[in-house]
Amino acid sequence: MKPILSFVFAMSVICACSSEEPSDNHAPGRGGSTSTGGLGGGAGTTAGGAGGTSAGSGGTALGGASGSGGAAASGGATGSAGESGSGGAAGSTGSDGSSGASGSGGAAGTSGGAGGTAGTSGAGGSGGTAGSGGQGGGTRSAGCGKTPTLTTRTQAVPAGFGVGGRYSLQSAGQNRSFIIRLPDNYDRSHPYWLIFGFHWNGGLADDVDSGGTSKYDWSYYGLQKQSKNGAIFVAPQGIGNAWPNSGGRDLTFTDDMVKLITEDLCVDTTHIISTGFSYGAGMSYAIACARAKVFHAVVLYEGAQLSGCEGGNDPIGFMALAGLADNVTRIAGARAMRDRFVKNNGCTPQNPPEPSQGSLTHVCTSYSGCSSGHPVRWCAHGSGHTPAPVDGDPTLTNGTASWTPTDVWPWLTSF
Repeated sequence: MKPILSFVFAMSVICACSSEEPSDNHAPGRGGSTSTGGLGGGAGTTAGGAGGTSAGSGGTALGGASGSGGAAASGGATGSAGESGSGGAAGSTGSDGSSGASGSGGAAGTSGGAGGTAGTSGAGGSGGTAGSGGQGGGTRSAGCGKTPTLTTRTQAVPAGFGVGGRYSLQSAGQNRSFIIRLPDNYDRSHPYWLIFGFHWNGGLADDVDSGGTSKYDWSYYGLQKQSKNGAIFVAPQGIGNAWPNSGGRDLTFTDDMVKLITEDLCVDTTHIISTGFSYGAGMSYAIACARAKVFHAVVLYEGAQLSGCEGGNDPIGFMALAGLADNVTRIAGARAMRDRFVKNNGCTPQNPPEPSQGSLTHVCTSYSGCSSGHPVRWCAHGSGHTPAPVDGDPTLTNGTASWTPTDVWPWLTSF
């Protein structure tokens, strides 16, 4: 079966939006490992450690009474165990006076921190040390533990895709919409990855969500299937079915979606990811440039600098796929975008190998020397303007058979 995906379209509009790409100017050097052909391996499981709430700071100080100058304080009483993640109250600061003897720490609560030693009286008396139990990992969003509202089915959605629907919000004075897809058996106490899929020029959020004629195999560029419905997926809708990001409005829309979703659902805030094809790749590139401190990684399928690049100096996990025969968003521009993040991420520069023209094969290279948590991967293929190339397949549009999902997903789960 070789279904023709609904993202195949005339891209002359994109060509009109983009300027001539910069020449390919990247210094040779020693690079990372190179793989030829599709990367095998099953889908990685989603990550996201659930940290507890902040540990209590210590047992209640029973040092010298507040304001009682000089009177010896009795030893601190044993701090009680923290309840549901909270430890004992911090020791209060007494007035200047002699220090009382340290009380023994309280026993650890079931999920809270252990009671610390009593704070000493006198000026600036500090509370006990924090217990070791229940330290927050900093990955859980504000929506964890809440009863979600973004779970109501508000439109007909394909069977087997999990709970989802279309939602709208006001952003920069305009009504904007997106489709969201939740994991099977969503657990409000478990932090999930949040993955955005931006559509192409003339495309729709529905196309990304539904997978077009390849259906579930290609939903969210094949990553929903690879995740085994284990992440939160979002397909935003562009104004005029495009992402020009005029006046930064599409970045603002992205910020507003992230805020709404993370406050309503349980999200692993260290794994927010953007993907996109063509104009959607241009939008993901704009996110890499301007929101690298919010997003964990981006994946660009046939990208060009179409939505701007505000900032563009911070490191972020960066993967790009580009076709040698792409006459819409040419590979020279994709190389320049890649090399910006090779530099930002501290990777060793190189000229990675690429397949020969007309070969209909692909070569993927992982750069070496990159800073921790900021890998760069480059996949060049012999096909044209498509996010779903198939080695040896001249139709170029088979989302079911493409090698890209099984290369992208293992990369995303590797760091």
